[in-house]
Amino acid sequence: MALKAAVSVTPLPSPRLRRRLLSPFSPSRTAAVRRLARVSAAMAATAVQPAVVVGGGRVGQALLSMGPPGGDVLVGRGEKVPEDAPGPILVCTRNDDLDAVLEATPKSRWRDLVFFQNGMLDPWFESKGLADANQVLAYFAVSKLGEPPVDGITDTNPEGLTAAFGSWAPAVAARLQNGGLTCKVLEKEAFQKQMLEKLIWISAFMLVGARHPGATVGVVEKDYRSEVASLIAELASAAAAEKGLTFDEGIEERLCAYSRAVAHFPTAVKEFKWRNGWFYSLTEKALAAGKPDPCPLHTAWLKEIKVI
Repeated sequence: MALKAAVSVTPLPSPRLRRRLLSPFSPSRTAAVRRLARVSAAMAATAVQPAVVVGGGRVGQALLSMGPPGGDVLVGRGEKVPEDAPGPILVCTRNDDLDAVLEATPKSRWRDLVFFQNGMLDPWFESKGLADANQVLAYFAVSKLGEPPVDGITDTNPEGLTAAFGSWAPAVAARLQNGGLTCKVLEKEAFQKQMLEKLIWISAFMLVGARHPGATVGVVEKDYRSEVASLIAELASAAAAEKGLTFDEGIEERLCAYSRAVAHFPTAVKEFKWRNGWFYSLTEKALAAGKPDPCPLHTAWLKEIKVI
């Protein structure tokens, strides 16, 4: 998986370092000035920037705790996003609230929106003219309001799974790392693959769990591995064909490893439009064209639990 940049939070050069770089006894004062400018610019680029945080729930409050003291602006339900507030706009609402968030944001600031939502957002982005929107795949969990987030480190991905894409991705990565979390900055294709993998994870594990009432994510991984493995393979094949890409080898093991890391999560098929609904839309499109269902197992199990 190609990385766009490795981002870390680093303080600006100390006064002592600045004095040494600018010393009149340096071989080249001009070269030193240029060097200082480069060092300062690189470090400032990854410093934690102020931001607007939309949504004061668990994730929103966690992001506020990672920002510069007193530098962020919190926007609650029904409030307008300020036009002149600096930095990115971190959107931490439910998917169904995204239309309202967009309406509350001046159009001149749409390019600064950073979306933390789970699920398939591409059709919504395209309908709003936001094809290259900033996005974050948040593989961290905040169990209760005010508690520190727990990173989704797994045995197959010890470097962490959280990833960001877009012009504000380095700033988001710096903020998350300031909060003790990992975050990769990815190019579009690599991000798209990882986004689809997370969509497959949430769609497959939630559906299999819903077939077995009371099953947690960990129980699905341990006791119903063959079911979830079959569904992962089916959904991955359908997603790859639809998007014209190839997933890296080992997708089943990666998704099961993440499930072991969040084994206590409950299962339920929720936000259908944004999750399983995307795969069902591929089914509907194929059947309407007289083609076989690309996700027959998925369709059968959705019918079994009476979601469709």
